[in-house]
Amino acid sequence: MGETGMSEKELVDQTIREYVNLQRIKNADDKEKELEYQEKVLKARLSSMGIPTENLEP
Repeated sequence: MGETGMSEKELVDQTIREYVNLQRIKNADDKEKELEYQEKVLKARLSSMGIPTENLEP
């Protein structure tokens, strides 16, 4: 593991996940709905790691 605490395999996996999510948004029939879904999933992931999400709104 490097300074990030993630192995190279984990970094590759995360990068692929981000790319797939961008493609989902790009190709969605309802881009706003897909963006809302992606935001919901990301907030759930952050919350599961103990990171508060209340102050992330613009």
